[in-house]
Amino acid sequence: MKLHTIKPAKGATHKEKRLGRGEASGKGGTSTKGNKGGQSRAGYQRKMAHEGGQMPIQRRLPKRGFKNISRVSYKVFNLGQIDHLVEKYGIKEFSPENLYINGLINQTDLVKILGNGEIKSKMTYKVNAVSEKAKTAIEEAGGTIEILK
Repeated sequence: MKLHTIKPAKGATHKEKRLGRGEASGKGGTSTKGNKGGQSRAGYQRKMAHEGGQMPIQRRLPKRGFKNISRVSYKVFNLGQIDHLVEKYGIKEFSPENLYINGLINQTDLVKILGNGEIKSKMTYKVNAVSEKAKTAIEEAGGTIEILK
């Protein structure tokens, strides 16, 4: 076998359909596009969501709900998760910077601590929000909380 003799397997390639190359080709004249109309012309594009005159689905279905542009979305951590994260990643201070470095949140995420579970580690918490239950549990364990703006 030599490089200049290599060919694709038999039946793996197909000849290109040559449209509009004279009547003798069998694909001349209208070039298999039918007669007249937008679809036979160059540059034709079907309208998005057009269903041939039937009422489109986005008009048949009712509108529901809305997006609140004032919503503040937090990345939530429960007290039970925090001890596990401290052991796994060796976090000395629970802050967005440390969480981002360890790949737990994105750079722009806001962090909130919720009170589900128990906490044993005494450390400093720099977060954007904290629930009342979590705040009392952290202070009882000897930790300090700093709310970031």
